[in-house]
Amino acid sequence: MLNVAGEPPGDSWGIFAFLCAALCNLPAVPALNGTEELGAGQSIQKTYDLTRYLEHQLRTLAGTYLNYLGPPFNEPDFNPPRLARAERVPSATVDLDLWRGLTDNARLAANYRAYSRLLCYLRGLDGQVGTVELRHRLGHFCSSLQGLVLSIAGVMSSLGYPLPAGPAGPPPPPGAPAAPNNFLKKMDDFWLLKELQTWLWRSAKDFNRLKKKVPPAVVTLRIEARGF
Repeated sequence: MLNVAGEPPGDSWGIFAFLCAALCNLPAVPALNGTEELGAGQSIQKTYDLTRYLEHQLRTLAGTYLNYLGPPFNEPDFNPPRLARAERVPSATVDLDLWRGLTDNARLAANYRAYSRLLCYLRGLDGQVGTVELRHRLGHFCSSLQGLVLSIAGVMSSLGYPLPAGPAGPPPPPGAPAAPNNFLKKMDDFWLLKELQTWLWRSAKDFNRLKKKVPPAVVTLRIEARGF
């Protein structure tokens, strides 16, 4: 402790002791902590971004898989009618005005059910393809799609909506009869990719509209009492 000019050393020690006592007896001082609540707006934005990423992934996966199926499935103008067998795959072919007329809860629930079922079918494809590269692409896409299912569940939870009880019309059990011939099996795979493409395109529009309706996350100040 440096001495103050003109003061005896004892007075300096007295001032120091007084300051220490005063600091020890100060009341608790409130501290302001800025914390960000992860609200519905941020959850919707992340889901939208994941949907657009899956659209990009699917373009690469579909090109590789259709080449694996061969002609006529990899031909640009190939547009066959949907067979009755393909009805097991959830269809996104719904009138847009009717779809937009649904509540947010109903659209989110339909997306959740559809992607849950589509994921089951995709995982079934993973064990059937013969190339390592295609299996790798399918596995990566399935992981991303699983993330989308969980992200949609997070959006529903943040908005206070209950999750659907389960996928509407689960896929057939392992013992169900397969396609009667290889061409019909390829047709099933073709329609699976086509429906995925339509679902992702429409979901991106859904989440883009939804994020404009929900305000962004707010920053709140939490007051905490801290003592010395």
